[in-house]
Amino acid sequence: MGPAGRSDAGSASGRQNRAIMPTDVRCLVETDRSSAVIRVTGVLDQAGVDPVRDALLARLSDRPGPVVVDLSGLRVAEPAAAQVFAEVRREVLDWPAADLLLHDPSGTVAGVPAWPTLDEAMAALAAAPMAAVLTADLPPTVGAARHARQLVTDGCQRWGVPRLAEPGCIAVTEMVNNVVAHAHTPMTVRLAPRDSELHLAVRDHSARQPAYAGLAPLTSTGGRGLLLIDTVARRWGSSPIPDGKVVWCVLHPDDEAAARG
Repeated sequence: MGPAGRSDAGSASGRQNRAIMPTDVRCLVETDRSSAVIRVTGVLDQAGVDPVRDALLARLSDRPGPVVVDLSGLRVAEPAAAQVFAEVRREVLDWPAADLLLHDPSGTVAGVPAWPTLDEAMAALAAAPMAAVLTADLPPTVGAARHARQLVTDGCQRWGVPRLAEPGCIAVTEMVNNVVAHAHTPMTVRLAPRDSELHLAVRDHSARQPAYAGLAPLTSTGGRGLLLIDTVARRWGSSPIPDGKVVWCVLHPDDEAAARG
């Protein structure tokens, strides 16, 4: 685990960082933490959809930044199965500094920015460099929320969105405390700017999803964390991933101004 407030970077390259993830006997997903390229090879049908989705989400949750999925070695046997790439992109677009692009020579996948050659896809990736990202790996202890708030405060000052520090601290406190109270696992707090917005996410290793039932009665005790996030965030959600979940939210300065008005 790294110290709070470090800038996230990829791990050292090497064979130990390369993983070949079998989806079924016909389709493989190959990832490397030192590279922004994910290769999907073989034959994709409906049986391979869930494993492909899991492998892509696992990679995107593990390391910030957009990725290029290389489909040059893939044959899509069932057209509906190709929708998995658009589904994954929709899932991660509100995560901090996340996106998914395609190298798709066949031009068969819709709903995702795609290029016919890998060089063109990588050039498009380079033309829109990854936003600044702050990451902290934290234990599930009472002090974790304090470290997360400091990370948010530092990021908002650094990125010129100081008005989002207060709502950001409210949201990240509830997200972190939910891990401490319910997930009981180590967590990764990540934040990044995008235009004038602030994107926050907390990734843990519990499959238990947060439950939000709307406004709580005034006589209720506890259970208001998600209500607070819903109040300060423009949008928020929880994304299941193979070994846990990513709870994320997006904050916008216009919402903060309206709340103060």
